[in-house]
Amino acid sequence: MIYDAAIIGAGPAGLSTAIIAAQNNKKVILLEKQKTIGRKIAVTGAGRCNLLNDALSEAFYNKSAQFLVKSIFSKFGKDDILKFFKDLGLNLYSDAGRIFPLTNQASTVTKIFGMWLDKLVVPVEFDFEVSSLSKEGDSFFIKAKNSKSMQAKKVILASGGKTYPALSSIDSLYKEAVKFGHSAVMPVPACVPLVAKDPFCHFLQGQKIFAAAICIIDNQVISRDEGELLFTKYGLSGTLILDISEPISIAINRQNKKEVYVEVDLIPFLSIEELECELEKRFKNGFKPQDLLSGILPNKFSKVLAELLDKKNTKRISTELKAKRFKIIGTRGWNEAEFTCGGINVNEVDKETLESKLKKNLYFAGEILDVTGKRGGYNLAWAWASGAVCGKNV
Repeated sequence: MIYDAAIIGAGPAGLSTAIIAAQNNKKVILLEKQKTIGRKIAVTGAGRCNLLNDALSEAFYNKSAQFLVKSIFSKFGKDDILKFFKDLGLNLYSDAGRIFPLTNQASTVTKIFGMWLDKLVVPVEFDFEVSSLSKEGDSFFIKAKNSKSMQAKKVILASGGKTYPALSSIDSLYKEAVKFGHSAVMPVPACVPLVAKDPFCHFLQGQKIFAAAICIIDNQVISRDEGELLFTKYGLSGTLILDISEPISIAINRQNKKEVYVEVDLIPFLSIEELECELEKRFKNGFKPQDLLSGILPNKFSKVLAELLDKKNTKRISTELKAKRFKIIGTRGWNEAEFTCGGINVNEVDKETLESKLKKNLYFAGEILDVTGKRGGYNLAWAWASGAVCGKNV
């Protein structure tokens, strides 16, 4: 059988492509490496599946891709995504702008997609790990490592990024796209914990606090944010670190830069002058060194800073706490990253249809493209929208 379209990858982008295309009476097939659909959906939003964000716009994506994201959202934006899920029968709610299924379970989302694939008679070929993709005449020929093969008039590459490598076959599909003349921006892990060798990390591992931080690369401040900071035995984590990690990962993993730092304000609710004044007052009132930070920071900090507190140098203590600098020597790996930064060059696809500019009837959807959003449902929103646009055009 020759299908109208073969969709490689039954993740969020592939599933939305398949549903929209089938609703438009196209004969499509999903080709999936795993034994079930939507495996990556199951791990999003801590298992709750953060589907999208109320504040959806291109501003929340990497600058190089914003022109493309803006174009796609103009065709299938927030309201369209909400209607798409409502029509599928999935009830949603908003929590501080982040939109989740009402059940708070990612499994509900995959269940709904599975029901609609059955209803629309969309076949899914599991255990189909692509080994080669070629085009002869008007058809694409897709071969799997298990010797299965498929033929289709159009192909949509929707295999996701490199996070959770056990669930992905992205490397082989980058190579297949490159065969057709495409280029790939080197993928690096994004929204990922950072590696730093520092006594703070060793002694404070497991400690969480609310903090602010700036990312410094080659003596330039690149980004600022605030949120939860988690000290680990290997370095730094928590939502604060995940949110500032992308430029750091690019600098270290793609550009091989060495002068990369995170400067943390451990007490963002006090200015340095206010902190110094408070410490001086406590010294005058006879506070013991180990009690100087009580009520300001968790008790563990007094042990880490014991030597400094003993010297009673309020200016130096305040500086250490308001601008503690960590040298970043690496990032954690793909299994701990939430997103992929990098992928197929966005300038090589049509911004209206997501069709390849280099090979007719070849399309790209989702994270396989060099499109990276912030935390909060932006990456899944891109998957739904780009998949829907592909589905309309195949």
